[in-house]
Amino acid sequence: MDKLRSLTLFLATCEEQSFAAAARVCNTDPSTISKAVSRLEAELGVTLFQRSTRQLKITSAGRHYAQTVRSSIQALSSCEEELRQHNDAPKGRLRVNSAVCYGHLYLRPLLKTFCQRYPEITLELSLDDMHVDIIEQDIDVALRTGYVKDSRLVARCLSPMDFVVCASPAYLEQYGTPANYSEFTEHAWIGFKIKETQQLQPVFLPDAHGDYQLCELERTHITDDGEAMAQLCADGFGFAQLPHFLAKAGLESGSLVTLYPAFRAPMPDSGVFAIYPKREYLPARVRVFLDFLVAALEAQQETPTRTWAEHWPSRVQFD
Repeated sequence: MDKLRSLTLFLATCEEQSFAAAARVCNTDPSTISKAVSRLEAELGVTLFQRSTRQLKITSAGRHYAQTVRSSIQALSSCEEELRQHNDAPKGRLRVNSAVCYGHLYLRPLLKTFCQRYPEITLELSLDDMHVDIIEQDIDVALRTGYVKDSRLVARCLSPMDFVVCASPAYLEQYGTPANYSEFTEHAWIGFKIKETQQLQPVFLPDAHGDYQLCELERTHITDDGEAMAQLCADGFGFAQLPHFLAKAGLESGSLVTLYPAFRAPMPDSGVFAIYPKREYLPARVRVFLDFLVAALEAQQETPTRTWAEHWPSRVQFD
């Protein structure tokens, strides 16, 4: 029998002043009550009740122990109720970490509405492109692009990651639009260097049939910042292969145009993910944030299986 159960039976005996009466209250039998009290007495090395054939009388040590036990159980009960309410209500500190570009371009514009909707949630936002151990750093939700491989975490897909080959209208006007891969190699290209690996992001271009192939291209300019990459492209430095969330603002404003239809890497684990630690009971503050984010992205035509980029018009179309 666990200690808490023994203490509960002990308190019932104090209040009822009888093993039989305590047994009725606790829905058990008198021998179970008697054994629980005897076990406590043996552990403590004191007598909690004086027993006779006709009555059960609590000792001074028993009364002192009962006061402490009663106070402890009440405190535990209050704490458990507070935890249940805190977990069931959307309030408290919500620690969110995001990849830098996604955080600036997609997440930040949504946060004012979220915080207005849930005023009892205190948001703590951090932006980082490097690997972050969200369990060690006590982060509730992390937003990441690419791949997620950690058995301790839940990875909820927010959207695929679609890429578009972009250039500025001014660049195309000055240098022309390449008609095939060999012509494309003659143009300036902006490369992206992945911070964690220091490797250049691979480039995929379509062949004459519209099938994307890995291409070896000289990078005229290189950056490790996604927003800088998109801006360099808009400023006319050359072509860039941009993920949809980096290209969106430029395409909508007209500072960028797409040359080809959107490309999606043939890797099923690639995408944009909301990542959070595995737990049996997800706190309400995390649950409402995830639901809010999914609904907001859906309003922008992004779901776990598609993005708006699939239908964005491009200069070149394939049969």
